[in-house]
Amino acid sequence: MKHLIGIDVGTSGVKTILVNELGDLLATAFEDYPLSTPHPNWAEQDPADWWRATINTTRDVVSAADVDAASICGVALSGQMHSSVMLDDQNEVLRPSMLWCDTRTTEQCRWITDTVGEDQLSRWVSNPALEGFTAPKLIWVRDHEPDVFARIRRVMLPKDYVRFRMTGKYGMEVSDAAGTLLFDVQNRCWSTDMIGALGLSEEIMPPVFESIDICGEITDSVAEVTGLRAGTPVVAGGADNTCGAVGTGIVSPGLVLASLGTSGVVFAHTDDVKVDPEMRVHSFCHSVPGKWYLMGVSLFAGGSLQWFRNNLGQLETVTGSLSGLDPYELLTREAEQAPAGSEGLVFLPYLMGERTPHKDANAKGAFVGITGRHERSHMVRAVMEGITFALRDSLEIMHGLGLEVEQIRTTGGGARSKLWRQIQADVYGAEVVTVNKEEGPAFGAAVLAGVGTGLYPGVEAACEELIKIETRTEPNSSDQARYEDQYGIFTGLYPALKPSFDSISEIVKNDTR
Repeated sequence: MKHLIGIDVGTSGVKTILVNELGDLLATAFEDYPLSTPHPNWAEQDPADWWRATINTTRDVVSAADVDAASICGVALSGQMHSSVMLDDQNEVLRPSMLWCDTRTTEQCRWITDTVGEDQLSRWVSNPALEGFTAPKLIWVRDHEPDVFARIRRVMLPKDYVRFRMTGKYGMEVSDAAGTLLFDVQNRCWSTDMIGALGLSEEIMPPVFESIDICGEITDSVAEVTGLRAGTPVVAGGADNTCGAVGTGIVSPGLVLASLGTSGVVFAHTDDVKVDPEMRVHSFCHSVPGKWYLMGVSLFAGGSLQWFRNNLGQLETVTGSLSGLDPYELLTREAEQAPAGSEGLVFLPYLMGERTPHKDANAKGAFVGITGRHERSHMVRAVMEGITFALRDSLEIMHGLGLEVEQIRTTGGGARSKLWRQIQADVYGAEVVTVNKEEGPAFGAAVLAGVGTGLYPGVEAACEELIKIETRTEPNSSDQARYEDQYGIFTGLYPALKPSFDSISEIVKNDTR
């Protein structure tokens, strides 16, 4: 029996899995690491933490699975998108990595848009200049840390840095490169026009590969500390979103992934490049060679329910700790007591600003429509409904670009709850299913490792063989009609409240108490 390893370099930690060629999970390990916020709007991590966690978790799964290292035919990585790693001429990290959720670069995004122009952004890189992307981070370092900028010889993303440490070989693959704002998404290569317009050097960007390409081999020194065999092929892998899509089988037209973690992601496979003229959804390269995807992001989707649990769900948290029940399960039971539509109560899940469709860091969360009849059950359900409405915003844009949606596969917190699966089916107006694989991007990375090393003939064939549907949820016609009315109210609230959101942001910014 042959085996594969998938490694996901996430924001909260590294998750590493070892599976056999049938896709069965034999071992999993996770190691977390800190996130530093030294100033408001900053979010940084030390790449050394990613590397240490990768070594430890890889060693753990190899040991726990108790398989012959020679049977491990490939390793591949997934990782958080956009986050920057800047290396000097000795391959030393110059500064902490600025993460995807770091929003200090608003001024740099404005400069990029003014310098390049929105039409050229669409033509050259298929995406707008947003704070999370890599290019604005480089411009920020040039503006604020010129000594550091002058020493940059290579720019990498988290998983690519870890792969470099594993193999000694530079490289980035197309799905992650697409999120740098320096990549020609349509032609799957670096955009010399964009890089030149920003005054950057193409020499600092590593060679690019497709996600299934072999980019190097495990070195002798890494083999010693992990238990892997020296010479084991290391496949390029992909961005966390594309690996998550591969891991749930979103590799053909008509399939959409609705992922509900801290953020919410709507990911739709496309056979060709589709670019939203208003650039409200992202157009990126898929980890399936020669394919692309559209993606919408709600920045604090599941995070909004977590906020409710942390601040208004103390009873469920305490009860859960005493009974062994998940506090979210208790909150869901409470939400089941409220009717669809929460008797007119609407929640805006913009607690950390919003990306799709508003591209507004000043957007705020809100409960609207509270009356004396509303109870906690209505509030919990309204949070779940509001998050789902926010994800539907992305679907509506995709529909407008001609995307046909046949089936929505859901993962994360929205997949574990029967109630939330039903809410999604009713709000989206489409069948919502779950699949048999729950290892997320790490499993997608393992699949890519198998394709890259010839264990599977292609990504589509591997997904067809390994991924099966477990549950199906069809829309309820009466609740669907109710949600249609509620969604109309939801979409009208942001433009009505935006002036107040901007004023609140200004007050908070100027409040020095």
